[in-house]
Amino acid sequence: MFPGPFHLGMIHPLPRTTMKNISTPLRRIAIACVIVSTPIQVIQANVQPPSLTSEGVFQTPGWEVLVFCNWYDGLFSDAKISSVEMIHHGERTVTNGDVRLDVTPEQWDAIPTFKERNIDESSGKVTARLHYPEHDWDYAIVVEPTGKPLQLKLRVEIDSPVPEALQGRAGFNLEFLPSAYFGKTFVVSDHAQAFPLYPAGNVEALDDGRVQATPLATGSTFVMAPEDVSRRIRITSESSGKLALYDGRSKAQNGWFVLRETLPSDVTGTVIEWTIEGSAISDWVRKPVIAHSQVGYRPQDLKVAMLEMDPNAAISGPIELIRIQPSGERERVLQWTPESPQRYLRYDYYRFDFSEVSESGLYQIQYDGVTTAAFPIRQPAYDAAWHATLDVFFPVQMDHMFVNEAYRVWHGASHLDDALQAPPNHEHFDLYAMGPSTDTEFEPGETIPGLNIGGWYDAGDYDIRTQTQYAVVLNLVRLAEQYGVTRDHTSVNWDTREVELHQPDGTCDLLQQIKHGTLALIAQHRAVGHAIPGIVAAHLHQYTHLGDGVTKTDNRFYDASLGEQEVDGDRSGKFDDRWAFTTHTTALNYGSAAALAAASRVLGEIDPDLAIECLETATRVWAFEQTHEPATFRWGNTTGGRIESEQLKAAVELWVATRESRYLEAVQALIPDRVQSFMWDAANFLRVYADLPEQAQQRIRALSLELRSFMEPMLNENPFEVPITRGGWAGNGAVVGYGLTQHALHQVFPDEFDGSGTLRSLHYLLGTHPGSDLSFVSAVGARSKQVAYGTNRTDFSFIAGGVVPGVLILKPDFPENKEDWPFFWGQNEYVVNIASSYMLLVHAARSL
Repeated sequence: MFPGPFHLGMIHPLPRTTMKNISTPLRRIAIACVIVSTPIQVIQANVQPPSLTSEGVFQTPGWEVLVFCNWYDGLFSDAKISSVEMIHHGERTVTNGDVRLDVTPEQWDAIPTFKERNIDESSGKVTARLHYPEHDWDYAIVVEPTGKPLQLKLRVEIDSPVPEALQGRAGFNLEFLPSAYFGKTFVVSDHAQAFPLYPAGNVEALDDGRVQATPLATGSTFVMAPEDVSRRIRITSESSGKLALYDGRSKAQNGWFVLRETLPSDVTGTVIEWTIEGSAISDWVRKPVIAHSQVGYRPQDLKVAMLEMDPNAAISGPIELIRIQPSGERERVLQWTPESPQRYLRYDYYRFDFSEVSESGLYQIQYDGVTTAAFPIRQPAYDAAWHATLDVFFPVQMDHMFVNEAYRVWHGASHLDDALQAPPNHEHFDLYAMGPSTDTEFEPGETIPGLNIGGWYDAGDYDIRTQTQYAVVLNLVRLAEQYGVTRDHTSVNWDTREVELHQPDGTCDLLQQIKHGTLALIAQHRAVGHAIPGIVAAHLHQYTHLGDGVTKTDNRFYDASLGEQEVDGDRSGKFDDRWAFTTHTTALNYGSAAALAAASRVLGEIDPDLAIECLETATRVWAFEQTHEPATFRWGNTTGGRIESEQLKAAVELWVATRESRYLEAVQALIPDRVQSFMWDAANFLRVYADLPEQAQQRIRALSLELRSFMEPMLNENPFEVPITRGGWAGNGAVVGYGLTQHALHQVFPDEFDGSGTLRSLHYLLGTHPGSDLSFVSAVGARSKQVAYGTNRTDFSFIAGGVVPGVLILKPDFPENKEDWPFFWGQNEYVVNIASSYMLLVHAARSL
């Protein structure tokens, strides 16, 4: 055990005999780790033991340990944001320190139930108590300082022995982010090794047919990244001394490096005890971030950059706006000394308002050695900001189509075998479930004909989630009707199921995308008579599929009468078809009807028959739901929103499509009494404001003004003046929704609402946000998201025009959006509905 803070000079030299047995590349690594004979004092000389905050964080400058500040994500199980975690020099590098039942747990593997956490500031100890309900087994994790700098003790304590079913399975895991350790090494006992950049081998077959990773190394003490003080962690087992390091990517691309010790059987009390020692750069403070719009600004617009500072950093000179001449000459046009910061989360923010600068040109902002990418001030600053989303992202997401881009095939015509009737009373993964009845004439496992058309891959997965689909159609119709979008850069042929990017075909791309989404929605009504929650892979191993969507299934309809390897024409005995979840819900039916009514108004130009069918279907759905008791089966987020909100959408779109008074009367009846309800639906009420009678208009005006007051505390909480939500899914959707609502309010009440919230929302997505200055729209702006969670995520790449969820706020105060690790869906997953909302936001900002 090292007596104090760990540094390079304390690594024990490897025995000569050991060196001979290590391969040449590893020998070089080992030599590099041991040749330092004089300690390099890179750690603060007077570091105190980590202090414990009231939120359960052990803090010392450069290294923090969070103890159950965050719990496993409630949406989709294990999201790698839980239990014991570490933030090392401003980056979260370690997570999921907990007792798990698998060597390298995957997203859907068993997780314990969190019971309680006790923070004892007097003793500096945090105790978390957890429970595995299926085995009626409790345990506690205790973390406390040892009294030495940068050192903590972690224990697992149990009052009853490990249940027999969990013996040999239950172990304490601590997971290390692979991208934080790529290019670095670890040392264990007398062995040094590089962390693998890519997993190769290291697996074994288990008796139950599963595959499990085998250790990269074992020993009593592991030193992670001994050569890098910014990432160095030393962990010693004081209990069994049997630590093992695994590469979770051997089983799943989103796996992490896992350090694990198995719990002993038939023992109680302290069964695991680790000493954890961190490292810190002397006087470390985080570099400033200058958050700004990566696409620039229009001359007349609000222009605000945000200087984000470590609160321990002193202000060093002015922040400057530099104009770059075509010759390369740099001209300082504005400077300002930061003062009076606003604290938000863990950082100080200084508002740099340069709205007074309106001369067109190319600019940069610089402060204390940090210089932004160049950005323009020019009138058409946002004009092309939506092109990649329509030209690339949406075509790439098109299901049931072959999608090609020049020399590249994005994917083949996938899921042509859609879809089998899901069984009743079935609880599925990804928040899908069936009610007590199928609500169709089809038997479980029977193919429902006609569902293999239209729709977009919902997100980074391949689902057809109905609520998402109709949200996109509604947004695209508003783009067509309000802004007259006519762009044509994509060829779409439904007869041959072919899509060609960057190839005009004489038809408006926006209308083609509207038709594609509408085909998926109308197919449901044709097949079963109502909207359905969605279509999703029947098996988890298919759901986690990464690669060309056409390879998920054999594209032949399942026929149970055939053997698994038998094929008969377009049928096969291979049960790989997706399931259709068909439970009828009133909310979904209304939402779908709204989109169909809206689509009917614009599709006449390219498909008159479909337009007629859409309106007929929407009116039929309305009549049915108005004369029947609401169907309210709910599960997860796949069965529609609030019935009142979805009914309002349908009433608004049917009124605009037909001008029949019954729909406008329904809108009036739905005007709420509470602003909390109005905030979700304001934009829809405002769309028909001019058509409403005076009394209804007065009520909507009053609610709109009340909404402004209601939102003020949320906006004032942060310096960006947009609603930044907290939870397992980051808040770009809420920011876009706020911007669109502000635009609707400005259009109806221009004297009361100036529309600035719309610009702030757009600038937020384009780089003016916490944590970094990246544009959250891939390939839009000088610096944008280049590593994201799409169907492409295993390649650490991006899909141009995709919009990610954004900054995830981890408790108690850490804003995060990883650019080097795509697998955080709550931060980095593209979803088609936010992409369509973003295009609408860009046009709203342009129209101000």
